[in-house]
Order: sequence, then structure tokens, then C-alpha cells
Amino acid sequence: MLTGKTVLITGASSGIGAAAARLFADKGANLVLAARREDRLEEVRNALPEAAGRICIFAGDVADPDFSENSVRAAEEAFGGLDAAFNNAGMLGDMGPVPQMTLQSWNEVVTTNLTSAFLAAKHQIPAMLARGGGSIVFTSSFVGHTIGLPGMAAYAAAKAGLIGLTQVLAVEHGADNIRVNALLPGGTKTEMAGDDPAFHDYVAGLHALKRMAAPEEIAKAAMFLLSDAGSFVTGSAMLCDGGNSICKG
Repeated sequence: MLTGKTVLITGASSGIGAAAARLFADKGANLVLAARREDRLEEVRNALPEAAGRICIFAGDVADPDFSENSVRAAEEAFGGLDAAFNNAGMLGDMGPVPQMTLQSWNEVVTTNLTSAFLAAKHQIPAMLARGGGSIVFTSSFVGHTIGLPGMAAYAAAKAGLIGLTQVLAVEHGADNIRVNALLPGGTKTEMAGDDPAFHDYVAGLHALKRMAAPEEIAKAAMFLLSDAGSFVTGSAMLCDGGNSICKG
């Protein structure tokens, strides 16, 4: 499904991003794995010895204005171009009600979760145009789309903004054979979710399936959107949320 395609994954050092790296490598993709922690990226690459020659790593922070341009350049230098991007890096930020939220905290979350997506599109789309098309997936969230959770205003606003950005990019570049989609995971067992069993049980109860997702399950949904299997899907906000959005009890 991805054989011979070059895919950039941000947030690739753990969680959904690392799971996507394993899955996409197994499907024959060339990978640019990007995240802040170079040592963790090396661990992901070292765990995939059969694909090591098809993987390059790029250490950096998506909040850095130069990150997207330089990560795309890494893909072009290593593999000759860029065919797809899974823009998955993000952060929760400080939790709390808006009146107690600092502007610095707000800006940090919005920059990491939304402004980075603008910068990603700004540099990834020209690279894909040079290849005759491509596919972009942004990791959004059910938070800010189907539900509001207390204390998560900045996160919700940024993730909702990703959906609007996705729709506009899909319209602007559909005729260029570039598809753009947002993926909305439910609660997923990653480092961001912590390791408190009581919290995990609470989150599981919010879902119709009464469990949290494994990162691999979200990665499979991303692969569908990025690959030719999703060739007629663009501008979507695709829920992969275990029924969270329909579950009220």
C-alpha cells in the first residue's frame, strides 16, 4: 500500500507516531521519522533492522519555524522527494479553565498543534506537487469536535482549527492530486495518556467499545488515509474514536 513511497512522520519517537513507523515500514515505505528526541528516534529505527536503509531520522521541534522546511529537505535529500506526510506531533499543554490560563500557555499549545500544521502544509505541498501529487494527514481530536472537556480550551481550539485547515487545503489542492485529511483518534494508550489505571478506566468508559485504543489501531487508520486505499477520501474529519462521539453512558 505504501511500497516505494516516501512518508514523513512527526511525533515519531513514541505512541501513535512510532506505531505508524513500524506499520509503514512493514508496508515498504521510505520513512523520515521526526521528533524532538533523537535518541528515541534511533530506538525506533534500530527496532526495524530490515527497514533501516529506508529510514532516516530528523530531530527537531515542530514549533520551530524552520522545522517543516528542513524535514522536507531531509526527505528530498535521502529519498528524492516526498509523497505523504503524517503530521502527528502534538501536546496537551497546561490544563485549567480559561480565566486562569496564561497567554504563554495558550500560544504554546496553539503553536505546537495548529501553527505547525500551517507550516507543514506550506512546505510539504510544494514537494508533493513536484511528485505529481500526494497525501497529508493531520492528527486532530474528538476534543473540540464532538465533545468539550473542561480545562482543554487551547487543545480543543487548536485541534478544531486543524479540521478547518484540512478542509481548505483539500479544496485548494484536490485538482493537484493532493489529498488532505484529519484523523480524530479516541483515547489511546500513549505516553500522553499517562499510566494511571484509574484514569484509563475512566477514559475507556467514555467509549462505546469500553476500552482505549492501541496506538497501532490509530496507525492503521492513518495508513488508509495516506495510501491509495483512501484514494477518494479528502477533506474529511475521520473519527477513529471507538464510538466516543456517540457514547453518552
